[in-house]
Amino acid sequence: MKAKDIRVMDSAARKKELHELLREQFNLRMQNATGQMANTTRLRQVRHDIARIRTVMSEIKRGGVEV
Repeated sequence: MKAKDIRVMDSAARKKELHELLREQFNLRMQNATGQMANTTRLRQVRHDIARIRTVMSEIKRGGVEV
């Protein structure tokens, strides 16, 4: 997911996507802890996507970016 794609989403869609990514991150952490994780790079990708969404949300909240 790219920041450009996140910026064109409405606020509700960004919040929903963030919630889904946080849930996926939790599930991946549990899989990693129990040794069931097949794709270890997915955890890193999810963390980066969460950071991108939170960054765009804070930029919009500050008024730094026009949608």
